[in-house]
Amino acid sequence: MTTATPTSARIGIPIALIAGSCASLQFGAALAVQLFPDVGAWGVAALRLLIAATLLVAVSRPKIRPWRREEWMAIAWFGLSLAGMNGFFYAAIERLPLGPAVAIEFLGPLALAAALTRRLADAAWVGLAVTGVGLFGLDSVIGSDPLDLFGAGLALIAAAFWVLYIRGSARVGRLVPGIGGLAMALAIASVALLPFGVPAVAVLAARPELLWLALGTAVFASVVPYTLELLALRRLPQRVFGVLISLEPVFAALFGWLLLAQTIGAMKIAAIALVVAASVGITLATREKPLAPPEPVLTGAIPTVTGAIRIQPARD
Repeated sequence: MTTATPTSARIGIPIALIAGSCASLQFGAALAVQLFPDVGAWGVAALRLLIAATLLVAVSRPKIRPWRREEWMAIAWFGLSLAGMNGFFYAAIERLPLGPAVAIEFLGPLALAAALTRRLADAAWVGLAVTGVGLFGLDSVIGSDPLDLFGAGLALIAAAFWVLYIRGSARVGRLVPGIGGLAMALAIASVALLPFGVPAVAVLAARPELLWLALGTAVFASVVPYTLELLALRRLPQRVFGVLISLEPVFAALFGWLLLAQTIGAMKIAAIALVVAASVGITLATREKPLAPPEPVLTGAIPTVTGAIRIQPARD
């Protein structure tokens, strides 16, 4: 009987966290689209963050008294990146199908993965993921549904905020134990989108039947995925996370098809296959390397995550 090696177990946990995050986030986004006619894209983003912040603060009851200026600055950066990423992404999927919008937004994490890549093999997997994401975009241009250029621009802005989110999440995960930092970041994000949130709350008060849809969006698109990603970024280097998160366009296309009747053509299927191959490839490459025990963060140009997996050269 075979048993899992410590390396397999340690890499398997963060991969499962990321896969769960991707599925939950895109399911929540598919729910959110159904609220757009009533409260608008920015209103949905504000509601989602407000409800998620309320739930997480109530559950985690963060102990903020010991936090210093460094922790608060990191949490503020994290929170503002959450606000920008959510607001611009929801504005994008108001104009674009879910799959292509996520594919365009994913250019942000791919750029981060490419910037942090130091090995040729990792660069090859990043390139494969870029090709898959590019096919999503190409299908949107030459397919039956033309690409909304303004929507694509909104998705690109969301992509930039996604990079800031990954860096901010990694930093908060290193500085603040537990999920208290995430809870306060969500609170800051909801305050940043408050001008859009007040009218949205008024709509919910007038139409309470929409509350369950808003609650589901907040839980599946914020509380669950951001908690899982925070935990994953404590265990994985940011460059590996940046490629594995490429599963999001796959789940976006799947839930867009299942819940929103958005079609998946041959080119989208090919794009999904390339993205999955890239995720599997970098996962296997990571498992082949021995993992060092957690070490303190070293100072340098690129911060790392405490307790993250360090990829070491193979020894004879």
